[in-house]
Amino acid sequence: MDNDLTLWLAIMVIAFVTFCSRIAGPVLMSRIAVSDRIERFLDAMAVSVVAALVASIIAQAGWREAAAVAICAVVMLRCQSAIWSIMAGIWLAAAWSSINV
Repeated sequence: MDNDLTLWLAIMVIAFVTFCSRIAGPVLMSRIAVSDRIERFLDAMAVSVVAALVASIIAQAGWREAAAVAICAVVMLRCQSAIWSIMAGIWLAAAWSSINV
């Protein structure tokens, strides 16, 4: 019984912290005047977060994932379409998996 209580308490604490962190962004941004400098920082931060996620996926995965990310980048640069880029990466990963069964 004590373990169940501890589990639910942990879940509630994590949910509360997550909720507070989600609310903090809009509340803080409503109190700060957004200058061009802050706008550029926020745009760069979003790109850097995506780059960090992709880099960690490639670092933990193998050649298939690296090739899929590379084909996504090439298609994105050529077509300027996120949908086609994602589809190309998925297709390459699926084809690679079906060949290397």
